Amino acid sequence: MTTAAPGGESRLALTAGIVCYVIWGIVPLVFQAMGRLGISPLEILANRTVWAVPMALLFVLVARQGGEVLAAFRNPRSLAWLALSAVLICANWSIYIWAVNSGRVLETALGYYINPLIGMAAGALIFNEKIDRLGYVAIALAVIGVAVQAVAVGGLPTVSLALALSFGGYGIVRKRVAVSAQAGLLVECLLLAGPGLAYVLFLQKTGAGHLTANLPSTLWLLACGPFTAVPLVLFSWAARRIPLSSLGFLQFLGPTTGFAIGVLEGEAFTPLRGVSFLFIWGGAVVFAYAAWKRSRPELRAIALTEPAE
Repeated sequence: MTTAAPGGESRLALTAGIVCYVIWGIVPLVFQAMGRLGISPLEILANRTVWAVPMALLFVLVARQGGEVLAAFRNPRSLAWLALSAVLICANWSIYIWAVNSGRVLETALGYYINPLIGMAAGALIFNEKIDRLGYVAIALAVIGVAVQAVAVGGLPTVSLALALSFGGYGIVRKRVAVSAQAGLLVECLLLAGPGLAYVLFLQKTGAGHLTANLPSTLWLLACGPFTAVPLVLFSWAARRIPLSSLGFLQFLGPTTGFAIGVLEGEAFTPLRGVSFLFIWGGAVVFAYAAWKRSRPELRAIALTEPAE
């Protein structure tokens, strides 16, 4: 359960949350920079799984959660759930890296706009969480937006739906595992790092790898680790110190940044596609307003802890 942190710490937690979503928002530029160096999406993914391990391990050691990681490996049930979550997040990463390097940044933004609304619906269906009237309005607007987008692109926005469903499924699975974000991330990365490392070594042996091709390629591929682990740890740290419903306001920063990147890069943005985003934005605004209403008592509790100026 999230508890209200002291005033100064709550402001720091809010800053951590903002930084987390800003990093997620600019990640398309990072993967595109690698793509311009000739690095394929599969090689980026493989390096991401490998170089996320040292960063995830560092955070686990700092948090002194090594015992939790060992316990997860000794528990067949927890390990099975984390193996499934690893597959889902790997699928999400694969689709995302390919999409942003294929001129589909707007589709990724759409996917992450509808992701919290899919999470809301999944919470009601799977965890018996209650959806209020505003929640149903938000979901309805998102459904209309997806339908209009389907007309605009001449078919279902498969990239958007695949991203939203894979990340939503990842969240559902992780909710069933009593393992912290840092420890769980390390277990997932360790499970994925074996195949990833094998592919990286294969590319290097055949001369097709970019890890040691030149300094920019090396630095960008090594940066996959921090860009994977740091925002998740910032999110986890912030989520323990401010209400999750309040943190939910920030989750639209990422796709909004991605949307701006897609438009500025000249991706097709027809009037009909614009209408679809208006419905999605409407759903996002309603979702954020509903979250604000739910969080008001918790925000007042935080405000009461602020020191007098």
